[in-house]
Amino acid sequence: MAKPTPCPHTTLLFEPSPFAELAGFERLDPRGRIAATTTSGRAPPAARNKSSTNASLDKQAQKESQTYPGPLVLPHDALNYDPDGDEPAQSFRSWLHEGYRNKVTSERKTLYVGAPPRIGEKLAFMKDWTTPNLVPGEPPSKKQRTEKRAKSPAPNSLQSPSVAETIAYLRAFYHGLDVKPLPIDLCWVPWEANATKSRPIQTVNGVPKYVALSYGELATRVRARPAPDGAFTAQLNLNDILDAAIAMLPSDAFAMVLLVDHDIYESPDDDFCAGRAYGGSRVSVVQSARYNPLLDSYAGITQDHAWPTSHCKAYIDSLCAVEEMEAKPPTATKTRLSKSGPLRAAVHAVSKLRISHSRADLEALWSSRLLRTVSHELGHCLCLAHCFYFACIMQSTSSLLEDTRQPPYLCPVCDAKISHTIVVELQGGTEDDRQRWVVDRYKALKAFCESGNRKKTTLWAGFDGWLGNFVETTDALTRR
Repeated sequence: MAKPTPCPHTTLLFEPSPFAELAGFERLDPRGRIAATTTSGRAPPAARNKSSTNASLDKQAQKESQTYPGPLVLPHDALNYDPDGDEPAQSFRSWLHEGYRNKVTSERKTLYVGAPPRIGEKLAFMKDWTTPNLVPGEPPSKKQRTEKRAKSPAPNSLQSPSVAETIAYLRAFYHGLDVKPLPIDLCWVPWEANATKSRPIQTVNGVPKYVALSYGELATRVRARPAPDGAFTAQLNLNDILDAAIAMLPSDAFAMVLLVDHDIYESPDDDFCAGRAYGGSRVSVVQSARYNPLLDSYAGITQDHAWPTSHCKAYIDSLCAVEEMEAKPPTATKTRLSKSGPLRAAVHAVSKLRISHSRADLEALWSSRLLRTVSHELGHCLCLAHCFYFACIMQSTSSLLEDTRQPPYLCPVCDAKISHTIVVELQGGTEDDRQRWVVDRYKALKAFCESGNRKKTTLWAGFDGWLGNFVETTDALTRR
């Protein structure tokens, strides 16, 4: 049987999908998006003069879209279910004047990364909780897990993303902030250590109702339960882990992310939760389990239209067709814009990849997914709300599949917030310093993407192509 012809991704979509209007999503016009990046909350005078600048503003917006397209807003995306968001879109000005915003200071400027807790000897069975069940809805027996490991040792011996990898990425993504490993030993231990025959440990389908996360001389009780969808044997409660993170936060920490190798859930109705931040408390927790590439077929994930090729018009039209949206041929402008720019460079880089399922490549893919979520959750600790302006790493998401369609970069509005935090508030820099920081940060991210085995992975290869085109164009403008 002949292999299907790969999609050429000829035309790219730079605006929200045709389904967005049906979903009730209304994107701000170019003037409003420019205003959202300013301290005044108003567009510059030239952009406000409607009679003389409409054409030039539209042209500028078209060019900008080649770098920062609009959010896709596809069926079952987060913006489909909540097109207006819980609150108005957070502009740079509204972020700047948030009363509860934690500022980075010379005393609190470190991002800490907590390693996945060790598993104590008395809870050795928790190791099996990190192994995905590849038969949806059926928790594997001990015999099945043993047979699975024997038949396919390479996939099941995948190493979850390391703390060192996470730190290296965050040092580039939050360029200029100190990023360090959390200097606290974390370990899963029994909560009911003194169980007796008359008072046995409480379990549900063989899963203890509680375990404990120990840190130093303290421990926090963490609820556990069987995973409702059977993807894992058990999962842990996110809110309990966040409580522990708050208790262990170092005094010099601006924020902390705690990595967890186990599946986690937030509320009784959840199947699972990939991660969450208590931004005001400066802590976040992100799990790696659900990002394991071994679960891709279970979650309906493929790499052929993950970001950046998620902006392929043919792919978007196919998803909108489910909602009876009739596909329209591309306009001359869309065809022209699709031929160049950072997004096209990203798609070109990914199109040259030969997708591999080697252990190293699967581990790099796993890492890319986790790190995108880690940088998102830490953004909330910097008081960044979910983004509605562009396709952006700070967008909300409703599924792992939507996760894969979203970019790894910050949009101009969110970039303004991060650069102001680090360059202006922490370093006391000027606007020129801030603009140089943006380029330096992207150069640091490009160096990360190019090292090791990363460029064989769709996200890192695409990001490397996007960054290369962006940096080259920005450097050329700077030299003029």
